[in-house]
Amino acid sequence: MGGEEKYPTTREKGDAGPQYGEGSTVFGEGGLFGGQSKEDGSGGGGGVGVNSLLWRASLDTVSFMPLVSADPFGGVIITDWYTPPATPDERFKVNVYILGRALRADGIRASVFRQQNQGGTWIDAPVALNTATDLENAILTRARQLRQSGQQE
Repeated sequence: MGGEEKYPTTREKGDAGPQYGEGSTVFGEGGLFGGQSKEDGSGGGGGVGVNSLLWRASLDTVSFMPLVSADPFGGVIITDWYTPPATPDERFKVNVYILGRALRADGIRASVFRQQNQGGTWIDAPVALNTATDLENAILTRARQLRQSGQQE
């Protein structure tokens, strides 16, 4: 191999400048967390991989249910089964998916599961068609409230 390049070592002193020049970072422009700002309409970035307003609004909306998992980078919230005090023979479970960084109606998806207790066994039961949509709308309403309160500060 003629003209072999020598890999720089610590023994070679001299120019203390960068050995390899300025290249792009491993994580691209904006760094690991995307470098989002409040001005770009994406709800900030501060370390959360999805829209921070939708994330917080989702947590606020399902806060009455026990959480199994909350992944801010993937935008997934999974609750455990919740039994309403008024109906001890039925229980609900919710999965919320935040699909992007924009505060938009198509940026959130909710799945609601319902079971009924029949003879000591929990059996899957149908959920009213509008339940998931109503939950998504409640999350969006809360996100708008959070955005408005943030602009007034």
